[in-house]
Amino acid sequence: MTTQSPDSNYIGVDVSGTTLSAALVSAQGRVVERREAALEPDGVAQQVARAVSELRDAKGAGGVAGVGVGVSGLVSPQTGRVVVSNDLPALARGDLRAELSQATGFDVLVENDANAAAFGEFTAGAGVGSRNLFYVTIGTGIGGAIILDGRLWRGDSGFAGEFGHITIDPDGEECVCGNTGCLETVASAPNIVRRTQERLQRDSTSSLSRLGLKRDFNASDVAQAANDGDDFALLMLERTGRYIGTAIAAVINLLNIERIVLGGVIMEAGDLILEPIIREARKRSFQPCFESTQIVAATLARDAVPVGAAMLARDAVNDVA
Repeated sequence: MTTQSPDSNYIGVDVSGTTLSAALVSAQGRVVERREAALEPDGVAQQVARAVSELRDAKGAGGVAGVGVGVSGLVSPQTGRVVVSNDLPALARGDLRAELSQATGFDVLVENDANAAAFGEFTAGAGVGSRNLFYVTIGTGIGGAIILDGRLWRGDSGFAGEFGHITIDPDGEECVCGNTGCLETVASAPNIVRRTQERLQRDSTSSLSRLGLKRDFNASDVAQAANDGDDFALLMLERTGRYIGTAIAAVINLLNIERIVLGGVIMEAGDLILEPIIREARKRSFQPCFESTQIVAATLARDAVPVGAAMLARDAVNDVA
C-alpha cells in the first residue's frame, strides 16, 4: 500500500533497447534524480527493482507514491501483460506487471514505451498546452501514440498508434511485422544507416562525406554529420524527412490533430530533419487540416519515457484515490 500527498514523487522506468533508464519525478513532471544501467534481456523485474530501490532511497526522494514502467512492445491495458516485444521477447512469456509489483513492493503500471513518451511530452515537454496530440518516436523502430482530449487513446485492444507500420512503398523492403514497405523499413535508425551505406557504395558524389571514412556508423553519426554541414548526410536526411512527412500527412488528414511531436534519435538533427518533414506533410495534406496542426520536435529526449511512465502512475494513483 502506498500513500500519497501533494509532495509525493513517482518513479518512471524505461525498459527498451540496451539501457534501463529510470527517474524520480515530481508530481508536476520535474525530474529529481536519474539512474541508468545496461539492460540485460533476462531478469528484467529484478533490474527494475534495483533502480526503484536506489531512487526511493535517494537523498530528497521523499515519499514515492507510484511506479510506472514503459516497455518496448504491445501491452494489454486490461491485464498489463506484454503481448509481444521484438526487442525483449522474454517479457511476453510471463506476467510482467505481477513480477514487477512483487519485486518492487508497488502496484506497478506497465505501458508501451511510445505511449509513455507521448504522455511525458504532453505533461512536461513539447505537448504542454495542447489537448490533442500525436507523438512519433524514431529509433530502432518507429512508434506512435495518440492523446485525445488529454487522455491516451489506446484503441479497442490497446495497440493503437503503430505509426511505423504505415505502408510507404508497397514494393519495398520486408518489415519485421511481415508486411513490405512499412515506414519503419526506410526511416527507423537502422534503416537510415542501411540506406546511407547502400548509397555510399553506389554514389560517386558521396566520396567527400566523412561517413564514408567510418566502417561502422549509426543514425546519431548521420545526424551529427548533417549538423556539421556534410552534404551527403543532409541529402539522406532530406529523403528520410520526405518518407516521414508522407506518413505524417496521413495522420493529419485522418485525425485533424492539434499537435504532432517528433522524438527519437534522428531528431538530434533538429531543423535539418524537421523542415523536410514539414514540407512533405504540407505538400501531401488536406490544407485546412495541415494549417490547424503544429509539427514540433520533442524536448524531453531520454527523459520522455521515464517522465511519462511516472505521470501515468501518478494519474493511476489519483484515479484509485
